Amino acid sequence: MFKTDFTEAFGIEHPIVCGGMTGLGTAELISAVAEAGALGFLTALTQPSPEALAKEIARTQTMTDKPFGVNLTILPTIEPVPYDEYRAAIIESGIKIVETAGSSPAPHLPDFKASGVKVIHKAVAVRHAVKAQSLGVDAISIDGFECAGHPGEDDIGGLVLIPAAAAQLTIPIIASGGIATGAGLVAALALGAHAVNMGTRFMATAEAPIHENVKNQIVANSERDTIVVFRQFHNSARVARNAVSEEITEIATRPGATFKDVAHLASGVRGRERVLGAGDTGDGMWWASQAQGLITEIDTCANVVDTIMTSARDIVADRLPRMLA
Repeated sequence: MFKTDFTEAFGIEHPIVCGGMTGLGTAELISAVAEAGALGFLTALTQPSPEALAKEIARTQTMTDKPFGVNLTILPTIEPVPYDEYRAAIIESGIKIVETAGSSPAPHLPDFKASGVKVIHKAVAVRHAVKAQSLGVDAISIDGFECAGHPGEDDIGGLVLIPAAAAQLTIPIIASGGIATGAGLVAALALGAHAVNMGTRFMATAEAPIHENVKNQIVANSERDTIVVFRQFHNSARVARNAVSEEITEIATRPGATFKDVAHLASGVRGRERVLGAGDTGDGMWWASQAQGLITEIDTCANVVDTIMTSARDIVADRLPRMLA
């Protein structure tokens, strides 16, 4: 067992987190993560309404009595999102841990704090993490360039980003991006983190609510099978490499190209329906990190967590001590 500032503060058995993932953060996966002793987050905006989120929280509570949280991603959208109502649904459902991402969590912190909710904020740069700490969040999840999703525009990998953040933060740090093994956990802890976040690794689990073809593709892919799209639009995003993501990149590099030119290819609905739902891994854009190169099998959440923790303990207790002169 590893005891860190994060496990102590958040009441979690293992320093492993499954952060919010659109379309995946539902009761089946998150309850399994919780039962494995890690911390998982339902994704609020995966649910079509605050009322649906409250029902999904209640459903998860029937599947586990261990801690889990809710991710609230705050982004500008064409259709206004009733964030205040989603926040109220989270609080009224008795959730005590929230992961915020995207824009500043400042508007939501007073209500969360008043209700005894701990807030973890996702950041992609040290300066953003420091700002979030000054606002009063309880922990930072710092995303290195290896991560799936949006790594920011600085291109700083975890080997530098994690200790750089640790040097300026006093609250617990969760290392995110390219982590899928016990060695990755030990490395992150050595660099100053107090836990790790894994998304792609939990996609390749029996409980993940996505098509088996996607899970098998993650296992088959190497660390080279991702691509960064939207760089030209200053909204860089790491996704799985396939015909669609390569076409997006090609179109985006044309003179005068705008996001509208690739919107039909990058559609989140297309990715969820055709890829995650129907299993055609080449017919839509879908998120994946460089950790694909470290994932060799589909397993249960319980076995994934146990394997990582066992490996980490072996490294700390056996391999590293033997290197001491």
